Amino acid sequence: MASDTPPIPRFFVLKDDMFGRHDTKFRDVKPVNLGEPPPCPQCGEPMGMLTWLPPYRGELELYGEGLGDYVEGHGYDVLISERMAEAFRDEELTGLLGFHPVEVVRVRRKRKGAKPDAMPRYFAVTACFGRGAVDEVHSRLRRTEPITCPECRSAGVNSVHGFTLDPGTWQGEDVFRPRGLRGSILVSERFAQFIQRHGFTNIKLIPTEEYVMDPLRLGPPADNAVPST
Repeated sequence: MASDTPPIPRFFVLKDDMFGRHDTKFRDVKPVNLGEPPPCPQCGEPMGMLTWLPPYRGELELYGEGLGDYVEGHGYDVLISERMAEAFRDEELTGLLGFHPVEVVRVRRKRKGAKPDAMPRYFAVTACFGRGAVDEVHSRLRRTEPITCPECRSAGVNSVHGFTLDPGTWQGEDVFRPRGLRGSILVSERFAQFIQRHGFTNIKLIPTEEYVMDPLRLGPPADNAVPST
């Protein structure tokens, strides 16, 4: 008899494809105007980094063969190509905000090779703060301080060796920053299929249960369970 239990949704950490064929980096061009980050609606503490304000201008550094469709931008903003922005809207995916045109004032070729023939238009977008929350019991991470606010769940993290979300907290966003790990961008399986179907470049998707972030080489904590898949 087939089970009526819906499948557990899978999520992926969205990163740029460093050292890949379309490795592209963004650099600010002064003046850079910044605004205050949004406050947590419950505790009032800042949620995230300072926001990027107009003018949206910068340089691109090309390390790969061609410019990527996805580029990590200033602060919590990222740049996506016009073709990626149009496809995102046409297919009615959710979770990206802004879509501000970016003026690319210069492209610097950082490795041997020809400069790109065509320069795509880019848009600055921000991943929304989603309702999905990190499952502290079934995630392997080291926090620098305890969580005090149940809403934003803001607390520093020294290392991550796989994580999962509290069941029932995700509300269907295709791209979002989770409560408890707002420094990471998570995407849905639908978004992962969208990327694969269109062949968008300079993107790496890491299953959350396999994601490792350990700059101090502390290793995984011994007192956390392995995230379920």
